[in-house]
Amino acid sequence: MWRIDKRILAQFDFFSIILILPLIITSNWLINEVVPALAQKQTAYVGVAFLAFIGVFLLPIRRMSWLIPLIYWINIGLLLAVEFFGHARLGAQRWIEIPFINATIQPSEFVKPALILMLAYLIHKSPPPKQGYRIKDFLKISFYILLPFILIAKEPDLGTALVLLLIGYGVLFFIGVYWKIWAVIIGTILLSSPLVYQYLLHDYQKLRIKDFLSEKPSYHVQQSIIAIGSGGLTGKSKDEATQTQMRFLPIATSDFIFAFLVERSGFLGALGIILIYVMLILHLLSLSVFNTDYYIKVVTISISFMIFIYMGVNIAMTIGYAPVVGLPLPMFSYGGSSFLNFIILFAIMQNLITFRYKDMYDDRGTKSFL
Repeated sequence: MWRIDKRILAQFDFFSIILILPLIITSNWLINEVVPALAQKQTAYVGVAFLAFIGVFLLPIRRMSWLIPLIYWINIGLLLAVEFFGHARLGAQRWIEIPFINATIQPSEFVKPALILMLAYLIHKSPPPKQGYRIKDFLKISFYILLPFILIAKEPDLGTALVLLLIGYGVLFFIGVYWKIWAVIIGTILLSSPLVYQYLLHDYQKLRIKDFLSEKPSYHVQQSIIAIGSGGLTGKSKDEATQTQMRFLPIATSDFIFAFLVERSGFLGALGIILIYVMLILHLLSLSVFNTDYYIKVVTISISFMIFIYMGVNIAMTIGYAPVVGLPLPMFSYGGSSFLNFIILFAIMQNLITFRYKDMYDDRGTKSFL
């Protein structure tokens, strides 16, 4: 017999959902103004993400935790498949073609939730001692972080690779690692940075850094700054938003959607969206700090780091304070893969929080949702 336990309402984290909804609604409004067809596609992505959220939320994740290493290694296998059978676009080999349906997938997107779950699994199995992980445990966990980083950076997709690296070591910093290990790592990074720039970065990556450091920003950034500056305090009407409507602002629905937002809604609109992100990040941090369950701690802190990195880099990029890279504004920029990833991560988080006290099956043997 199927029944829904009302106690689910007491555990479910409604606040994060309340914060996400304005992002989705505002994003769809902006995209619809520029390309209505894209807004319809984005609505379809939201629908698919909603179904994925329900599906992942109802999974007995804790009882299926033995599958997490398998999921991780399947994703590593997909990254290796990109190396040998990948489909190249614009000089980057990041996609795998799916036979018979004329579609491609980008395995690097699926690695993010797989890595986060793997970190939660490893840390849950072997919690850190009082003074933090020592070198043996640190190297063991680092292996699982560095392996996808190297494979994705080799595609090349340095932006995604660095996000994984920052999330992985951000989690370790939060959970606890012996301080001498961090001192050695920071020293090594400082000493090796010139060599990395000279011998490991591709020419187009060096060009992005040079454009960022030059006195005159690139054309894309110039148009973005003009759009932001013209928005004023409360923004312009649709017809007066010339940077977007006349297509001066490039990629207005994805990479530079924040500039489009400011042109239409001004400083107040931008401030409102930034405040939503800040509240969401702080809320996730509070969930991580006040929970002793390592699954919840790792997943919530990972999502908060991920949102902070994506948001910070994307907004800084639009105003010329960061190199132009393909990091979308979380749950705001047009696109299905990134949006679906975030929603799946939130579904995992909600599952871990909601069902943390009881198993999916109650003592009477009936099917329960708490």
